[in-house]
Amino acid sequence: MNGQHQQQQNPTPQQPQRDANNPAGLLAIAEETLAEFLSKATGTAVDWVQMIGMKPGPDSIGIVAVSRNCSGVAARVCGLVSLEPTKVAEILKDRPSWYRDCRCIDVLSVIPTANAGTIELIYMQTYAPTTLAAARDFWTLRYTTSLEDGSLVICERSLTSSTGGPTGPPPSSFVRAEMLPSGFLIRPCEGGGSIIHIVDHIDLDAWSVPEVLRPLYESSKILAQKMTIAALHHIRQIAQETSGEIQCGGSRQPAVLRTFSQRLCRGFNDAVNGFADDGWSLMGSDGVEDVTIVINSSPNKFLGSQHNTSIFPTFGGVLCAKASMLLQNVPPALLVRFLREHRSEWADYGVDAYSAACLKASPYAVPCARPGGFPGSQVILPLAHTVEHEEFMEVVRLEGHAFSPEDVALARDMYILQLCSGIDENAVGACAQLVFAPIDESFADEAPLLPSGFRVIPLDPKSDGPAATRTLDLASTLEVGPGSTRPTSEANTNSDNLRSVLTIAFQFTFENHLRDNVAAMARQYVRSVVGSVQRVAMAIAPSRLSSQMGSKLLPHSPEALTLAQWICRSYRIYTGGELVHVDSQSGDAVLKQLWNHSDAIMCCSVKTNASPLFTFANQAGLDMLETTLVALQDIMLDKILDEAGRKILCSEFSKIMQQGFAYLPAGICISSMGRPVSYERAVAWKVLNDDDSHHCLAFVFVNWSFV
Repeated sequence: MNGQHQQQQNPTPQQPQRDANNPAGLLAIAEETLAEFLSKATGTAVDWVQMIGMKPGPDSIGIVAVSRNCSGVAARVCGLVSLEPTKVAEILKDRPSWYRDCRCIDVLSVIPTANAGTIELIYMQTYAPTTLAAARDFWTLRYTTSLEDGSLVICERSLTSSTGGPTGPPPSSFVRAEMLPSGFLIRPCEGGGSIIHIVDHIDLDAWSVPEVLRPLYESSKILAQKMTIAALHHIRQIAQETSGEIQCGGSRQPAVLRTFSQRLCRGFNDAVNGFADDGWSLMGSDGVEDVTIVINSSPNKFLGSQHNTSIFPTFGGVLCAKASMLLQNVPPALLVRFLREHRSEWADYGVDAYSAACLKASPYAVPCARPGGFPGSQVILPLAHTVEHEEFMEVVRLEGHAFSPEDVALARDMYILQLCSGIDENAVGACAQLVFAPIDESFADEAPLLPSGFRVIPLDPKSDGPAATRTLDLASTLEVGPGSTRPTSEANTNSDNLRSVLTIAFQFTFENHLRDNVAAMARQYVRSVVGSVQRVAMAIAPSRLSSQMGSKLLPHSPEALTLAQWICRSYRIYTGGELVHVDSQSGDAVLKQLWNHSDAIMCCSVKTNASPLFTFANQAGLDMLETTLVALQDIMLDKILDEAGRKILCSEFSKIMQQGFAYLPAGICISSMGRPVSYERAVAWKVLNDDDSHHCLAFVFVNWSFV
C-alpha cells in the first residue's frame, strides 16, 4: 500500500513515443529534464529535509539535504569550490573518477544543440554493494547546456517507455534502475570559482532485493554519501591539488595516489560482484553455502596487459572467497576502525605471507591457514588522505617472524597498501570500508594489485510515511519493553536499532596444479575471519540493555543499585577498607562511583559443579575483558585466568569461602579477544545479600593494562 501511495504522490505523465531518430524529440525530453532538475536544485519539487550532522558552517562541506516522501531516493548538496565552471563540468561528467560504484559508462551517441550544448545517450553499469543482490544499470539521456545568467547545467534522466526516446541495451545480468531528473548546476562566482548545486534522484527498484536489504536501496542518506557528497568532495580535492595546497608524503604525486585508491576500490568491487563478462565463474561448494568461491583464469585479471605473463609460467588465475552477513548493534565506523588497528585479531600471518609470495615469480606451497596465525606486529605508515579526511591511504608493514627453517618465507617483512574510508562515526549513512592489497618493497606505480577487504553498510530503516513510523514505534516498544516507546527520530538514531550488512572478499592467485588446495585454504580462512569479526563485533557493540536481560544490570535500575551496595558493604566487612569513597550512602552515588572506578570490578556466580560465569562488571571491567554487558554472561572465570592465576585461585578458594576474602598477587589474565592483560594485584571477596547469605564472588583487578 505504501508503494502505491508514493506513486500517487509522484505521478509520471505518459508521453507519446518520440521518434528515436528525431533530434527534436530528444531535445524536448532534454528541455523537460532541465526544467524538472532546476525545480529540484533550487526549488521545492522534492520535499527536502536537512541531513542530520551536516549543519552549515565554516568547516562544513556545504548544505546537504535528503528527500522525504518521494518516489525513489534523492539527495541535494550546495557548495563553493575554487575551480572555474568549465573545469567543474569536465570533472563531474567523468563519473568513474569520483563515483566508486560506477563500473563503466558508455556514451553511445552525441547530438550537438544550441548554446554549444550536447545531448548524450549513455549506458552506465554500477557495482552491487554486497554479494546478496544483483547490480544496477542505467540507460539515460544527459543534457549539457548554458543558462542566460552564465550558469552551466548538466542534467540527466532515464529513458523509459513513459519518457519516450530510443531503447537502451538489454540489462542482461543487471537490474535496470531509473534515474529521475538529476544533475549539476554550476554558477560562476565574481571573484573566481563556482557555486555548485548537485541533485541525485534515483529509483533502485528496491522491491527486487531481499527484504532485509531494502533499507540499502531506500536510504537517501546512503545515496547522499556515495554520490552527492562524494562528487563535491572530489571536486574540492582536485581544487586543492591544483592550487598546491596538498602536500603528500614521499615523492608521489596526488594524481598517482588517487589512481591507487581507485584501483583498490575497483578491484574490491570486481571481486564482490564477480561479473561473468570479466571472466569470473562459480566454483563448486563443499556443501555449505556460507562462503562463495569464484575463479578467474584470465592472466590480465591480475597481471595486467603491461606485464609479461612468461615471468609467471605456472600462473593459473585468481580465486576469490567472499561472504556477506548481517550485524546487529555495531556502528560500521567503529568495527572498521578496530579491524584496521588490530589486524592480528583476525588476520592469519601465514595467509598474508602466501599473498605476499604471490608477487614473486615462484610462490611457495600453500600454507594451512593456521587459526590465529603468528603474532605479528604491524606498523602503519601514512601515505595520503583526502581533504575532508573521509578516506586515507597507508602502507602497512607486517614484521616478519621465522620459527623454523621451513618458515624462511615468513622471516621477511611484508607490505600492504591499504585504503580506509567511512570511519567518522558522525557521518550519517556512510559506508565504512577497509580494502588492502599486498605490494612489494619497490611499490611501483604500475604494480599489480589484488585487493581484499571488508565493507560495512548501515541498514537505515526507511521512515517515510505514517505506516513506517508506526512500524518503528512498535519495533522500539518490543525492543526495550513496555513503557519505553520513543519518538521515531530517536529510534532511528539509537544504536539499539542499528543493523548493518558486512561484506568480506579475499582474493588469492593460484598455480594451476594447486587450485583446489588454494580454494580449500581460502574457504577455511574466510570462515575463520568471519568468526573473528563476529567476536570483535560482539565485544565492541555498545553496552546496552538487551531484551533477554531485562533491566537487572542497567545502571540506575533498582537491581543494579542494590548489587552495588552489596558489593561495597561486603568489601568493607571483610577487608576493613573502602572500595569507593562517597559522601552519601545512597544507592545512586555508590553505583556511579563503582561504575566509573578506574580498577576493573566484576562479579561471578559460584555454583556447585558449574564453572563460575561473570554476571556483572563495571566499565573498566568491560574494557579489560573487551566485552559488553550482554556478552559478559557467556564468559567463564577460568577462561580469563592464565595457568598460574588458576592455580593461585584454586589454592586460595577455601580461604575466600572461610575468611570471606583473599589478596591475589600480580599476574596476567586474558581478555575475550585473547589479548594478555597485566594487573598489579587483585582482591577476591564474598558478596553478601541483605540476609547475609552468599550471593556471588567479586574481584577487583588493580592497575590493569594491556601487555
